[in-house]
Amino acid sequence: MTDGPTYGFDTLQVHAGAKPDPATGARNTPIYQTTAYVFRDADHAAALFNLQEVGFIYSRLTNPTVAVLQERIATLEGGVGAVCCSSGHAAQIMALFPLMGPGLNIVASSRLYGGTITQFSQTIKRFGWSCTFVDFDDLDAVKAAIDDNTRAIFCEAIANPGGYITDLDAISAISDDAGIPLIVDNTSATPYLCRPIEHGATLVVHSTTKYLTGNGTVTGGCVVDSGKFDWSANDKFPSLSQPEPAYHGLKFQETFGPLAFTFHGIAIGLRDLGMTMNPQAAHYTLMGTETLSLRMDRHVLNAEKVAGWLENDPRVDYVTYAGLKSSPYHDRVAKICPRGAGGLFTIAIKGGYDACVKLVNALEIFSHVANLGDTRSLIIHSASTTHRQLTIEQQRAAGAAPEVVRISIGIEDADDLIADLDQALAKASS
Repeated sequence: MTDGPTYGFDTLQVHAGAKPDPATGARNTPIYQTTAYVFRDADHAAALFNLQEVGFIYSRLTNPTVAVLQERIATLEGGVGAVCCSSGHAAQIMALFPLMGPGLNIVASSRLYGGTITQFSQTIKRFGWSCTFVDFDDLDAVKAAIDDNTRAIFCEAIANPGGYITDLDAISAISDDAGIPLIVDNTSATPYLCRPIEHGATLVVHSTTKYLTGNGTVTGGCVVDSGKFDWSANDKFPSLSQPEPAYHGLKFQETFGPLAFTFHGIAIGLRDLGMTMNPQAAHYTLMGTETLSLRMDRHVLNAEKVAGWLENDPRVDYVTYAGLKSSPYHDRVAKICPRGAGGLFTIAIKGGYDACVKLVNALEIFSHVANLGDTRSLIIHSASTTHRQLTIEQQRAAGAAPEVVRISIGIEDADDLIADLDQALAKASS
């Protein structure tokens, strides 16, 4: 669906990348549960392995079901290509892998999912990489954190857990001036609420586990390539601009142009890291994308109603939802997320840590799980779970202080959600 009329989001989320199966006429994309593919002949096999022809070799690299999902997500994000992988964390490593090397660093927002902070502050050290965390509301601090060894800037469009909205236009201006890519995690917003590439992002990553799938059944990740970055503009990105020994000196930027990063992600990233998305997971996520706009509209509608009620409840200290007029990020909603501020936010409970534990234990409709973006409403005490590896200072910087719980609003009846919170707050404050 790349040629011809310009289709709307609701049409693309159902049809992009997909067509009836040529062998059977099946209208839904089949689950191609196979490890390998028969080559037409020896020349065909050689051409595929030399990257001279596009096709299917082995399902660690490419799979027809996964390929449909890749095209669909790339289309929804306005990118030229995408690489799906096994999880959101895998997508982050996949995004950084072609850019980084020993002694190099990234600059990242201090408002990130706790697992991402741990990955960037601890795990990537094993590769010889490092990360500087900065408050992305302080643009001068972001600029100051960039040095000659910085290879990327990383942030979330709508930050998990607090629902803070990043000024992507301002951050992308900084990355452009520095000549480095901006990587935006768009998991919490989805391309329906925010299109980071339109705000200057070079790469977009997703945990497809969350809103894109929407039903809490499978894990997955995706890296979307904008196709707009010139990897040969300087010598900072030799993996993409210089000869690749494994492919007889092929230069990805020179050979594949705007699709250089996408082809590298498959031919090198998936080949050597093996962070493959399985075809059944791709199938579930494809089904989820078909209702993305419908679900996100309901998530936003419910979140606005529930957050507004919580803000006026005397048992709640504060609510971080950017959709509230009282939020310091409310002015960014119209610019960055014009269809709404999402369904994710935090609340601080009067009574601190103990009250949070009582609240979580007393809820009946809300599920106490380490996930977000489900059709069901979810809650978690981040400081003791997803952010527990962090220091108190890091927890507060990330919006996951001990007196705070994260709420992911689902698509149930909003009045039922309010009633459930009301009875649980009563028990938490008793």
